[in-house]
Amino acid sequence: MTAAEFQQIAGTIPTNPGIYKYFDSRNELLYVGKAKHLRKRVSSYFSKTFTSYKTHELVQRIHRIEFTIVNSEQDAFLLENTLIKQFQPRFNINLKDDKTYPYIVIRNEPFPRVFLTRQRLDDKSVYLGPYTSVKKVRELLEFIKQTIPLRTCSLQLTNANIRKGKFKVCLEYHLGNCKGPCEGFQSMDDYEDGISQIKNLLKGNLSPVIRHFKEEMKQHAAGLAFEKAELTKKKIEFLEGYESRSVVANANTGDLDVFTIQKEKELAWINYLMVRNGAIIQTHTSKAEIHLDESPEEILPFSIAQLRTSFQSDAAEILVPFAIEYPDPAVTITVPRGGDRKKLLELSEKNVAYFREEEKNRARLQLGAGRPDQVKLLEQLQEDLQLQELPAHIECFDNSNFQGSYPVSAMVCFKNAVPSKKDYRHFNVKTVEGINDFATMKEAVYRRYKRLRDEEQPFPQLVVIDGGKGQLSAAMEAITELGLHGHTTLVGLAKNEEEIFFTGDTQSLKLPYNSESLKLIRRIRDEVHRFGITFHRQKRSKGAFKNELEDIKGIGRSTIETLLKEYKSVKKIRELILQEEGEIAIGKLIGISRAKMLKRHFL
Repeated sequence: MTAAEFQQIAGTIPTNPGIYKYFDSRNELLYVGKAKHLRKRVSSYFSKTFTSYKTHELVQRIHRIEFTIVNSEQDAFLLENTLIKQFQPRFNINLKDDKTYPYIVIRNEPFPRVFLTRQRLDDKSVYLGPYTSVKKVRELLEFIKQTIPLRTCSLQLTNANIRKGKFKVCLEYHLGNCKGPCEGFQSMDDYEDGISQIKNLLKGNLSPVIRHFKEEMKQHAAGLAFEKAELTKKKIEFLEGYESRSVVANANTGDLDVFTIQKEKELAWINYLMVRNGAIIQTHTSKAEIHLDESPEEILPFSIAQLRTSFQSDAAEILVPFAIEYPDPAVTITVPRGGDRKKLLELSEKNVAYFREEEKNRARLQLGAGRPDQVKLLEQLQEDLQLQELPAHIECFDNSNFQGSYPVSAMVCFKNAVPSKKDYRHFNVKTVEGINDFATMKEAVYRRYKRLRDEEQPFPQLVVIDGGKGQLSAAMEAITELGLHGHTTLVGLAKNEEEIFFTGDTQSLKLPYNSESLKLIRRIRDEVHRFGITFHRQKRSKGAFKNELEDIKGIGRSTIETLLKEYKSVKKIRELILQEEGEIAIGKLIGISRAKMLKRHFL
């Protein structure tokens, strides 16, 4: 949509708060945004010059705009997050957090069971979590099992069934792990008291649980039940030790959510600390892909809303490193300057920095130890091309043909900046006739990555297309048809000027002539030329041998292969068949009748 086309509809855009949705010509949702004033916000896309080619690309693709008016900025904020999470438009921030985390569920049933689950159902049960550490959850459940007797069976323990005596206690009762509610040995009030302790424990509110056990220990000691008092004391020590591992600020800190962010180019890392009663009961770091050069001040509110929804947080205060717009009047946004809150923020900043560095280290480990030169080279290439990941795996495609005959494509693979020849591939073009370099490139790229997708093999971080914008666009069509957009980065390398093109760019990238990055790309380009030309020569040579023989009626492919295997060339066959002794020898090899056909052809 051009600025002139937009001006025709600008006056119809509402001035209310709300959300706007951009669609392309195929009716695909490109982007969802929120605004206090819809007309001003949408108009800004068509009235200013963007420094980001991605924003320019978005505006160029807009074909249709939809609006939803809401009552307040807060409603717009919530609706925007919901729609982004549901539809994941390609130009919106993509918070890459697709793991399924476990919950502890307290089932909605008489004498409720407590267990670990990864499915959150709409069954009115109480779900606590999700928890990022399965080990920690299992540790808590094991303590609960040893401390608070609960049933583990799936019996329907209604009052009517218990009164009718339908059930008998099992081994768990005799082991002391259950108080036998199935036979009426435990009242509902006593069972609910245990459930209440579990809720406090799982929410990080340990003080009431510790007080309960201290009172229980005193009662055992007063009744001279010293062994039971000792067991209860060990439970208290476990809880106090667990609390000491979790507490960062004092208990007066209350319930908080702490968020920090670090951004680098097109990626951002967001750390989340869930603090309850002064104890960190959850910690999690997510990575976000940035598509329109959003600032940290824009990324953080979006991420906060998504993470608080995922982790079901209802904390009334959020700690952040800088002021942000978070349109929820029920939540206080705090930028701490000192004290325990500042310490929590600094801890979150340490976590996000550690996670970011660890991710880089994992990428470096793919290169193996002892080759810092390779790491340095690939890091330089990553920086020069502004890639999201270290290009440890690079593939390059090139086409070759001879006056429209014997078209082939070749692909070479470099891993850790050196050739991986076992991964080289060549392609006999199947669907293209004549000279069509673009269609040939599309077929080769499509076949290569369809196979990787179907076999669930890892994709390269960088794909180099030897050619200009046309070949690059053809390759990108194949990637789009396969539904693999975003799985790898494609660049085109112009043959003459050694310019690098990205999809959607109008301007090329010119690396310094003697830069190490360009030298690596040249080396990869030269290798795909060598590999492709070698294969093409073989194909042309075989084609020249066989074409003349295949023109002979009555001489089939197997006969031709027998002759070439024995005599190596058509020239040798021609010389022999025209001699009497040679005709006899060939007749013995392929039969007298075929030998006569061959001789008549060469006479």
